[in-house]
Amino acid sequence: MSGLVEMGKRAKVAALALSQAKTKQKNEALLALAERLVANTAVILAANEKDLAAAADNGVKDAMLDRLRLTAERVVDMAEGVKQVAALADPIGEVTHMWKNEADLTIGKQRVPLGVIGIIYESRPNVTVDAAVLCFKTGNATILRGGSEAFHSNIALVKIIRESLAASNFPADAVQILEDTSRETAQALMKLNAYLDVLIPRGSARLIQAVLENATVPVIETGTGNCHVYIDKEAQQEMATKIIVNAKASRPSVCNAAETLLIHEAVAPAFLPSIIAKLREENVEIRGDEQVAAIVPDVIAATESDWETEFADYILAIKVVPSDDAAIAHINQYGTKHSEAIVTDNYFTSQKFLQQVDAAAVYVNASTRFTDGFEFGFGAEIGISTQKLHARGPMGLNELTSTKYIIYGEGQIRE
Repeated sequence: MSGLVEMGKRAKVAALALSQAKTKQKNEALLALAERLVANTAVILAANEKDLAAAADNGVKDAMLDRLRLTAERVVDMAEGVKQVAALADPIGEVTHMWKNEADLTIGKQRVPLGVIGIIYESRPNVTVDAAVLCFKTGNATILRGGSEAFHSNIALVKIIRESLAASNFPADAVQILEDTSRETAQALMKLNAYLDVLIPRGSARLIQAVLENATVPVIETGTGNCHVYIDKEAQQEMATKIIVNAKASRPSVCNAAETLLIHEAVAPAFLPSIIAKLREENVEIRGDEQVAAIVPDVIAATESDWETEFADYILAIKVVPSDDAAIAHINQYGTKHSEAIVTDNYFTSQKFLQQVDAAAVYVNASTRFTDGFEFGFGAEIGISTQKLHARGPMGLNELTSTKYIIYGEGQIRE
């Protein structure tokens, strides 16, 4: 615990320095980091190979290995994400609006850093870079706690980041990582109120629930992704097929992948055989209700638990529904308020879906896989917030800031 306190103290000092940094200096540091990441590709991949080998020995599934795996192309993508963050407008110091009150005080609302952000995450080493650069750009110091499965990758990446920051005359302690990945240390981080201003968990439902139950530090919940695609009775079959295959099979391990397909009973007999055939070409296992089984008999029988499960794998649950209302009710009951999609040519049905589905991102005629900070134009993201306080949806730069009021007077006193 004493080591964690020392990290907290150093992070506080670094956060104060970062809060005063000029935008030009921060952007130059980020561009230098992008170059350093690519230059160190061999080092990063060598560390990642150790993690992949250990994961394979532990029987980790292929879909989860994909979350862990880094390639030269993915390192380039990480570097491009860093460059994109550098190109974005710096929110720090922005005065969002200003007005005069009856006492003739000029009052403004200004964006400021949150301070020190703790981030607990699993599996995906790219989160290390995303979190570090977003926090840095917004003047926040960060303490990272990655999962044991990505230990070597995360340590290598943080070493490169810290070296790059120091070379750009910024405090290396702006980015720190816990090398102890034990549960005890993670729980201690969750209670580091004296030094952490906010804690952001990113990972499985079990991880997020553990943080919510144990943290005394304020938490921004980044939820799990039990996402749905609903095919309406007025959907185009070819479009619907492309969307669900992409939403499920393009990268099934990520939180914006679809886990359940809902389809209107009016089009299910015509659509499902070809849709399921396409999904099976992508090695997707189908679990269907009784009506699905009546149309495609060789599906696995879906259970109640399938409707509430984030599979994060090549598995899709399918349910036939009698109406739009039934589809919306199912989503609002079982969804995790992440990303939901409808495929329809009916404008009024699409508007009903948009207004009544409770989720951070709701799509009409597009794949749920677009819920991503990079795709939304935010650069890298810190996570997808599924809560409603402070931030919701992909969390970019603005979501990592707070505000303060700045007030100009001319000697006024309150009567």
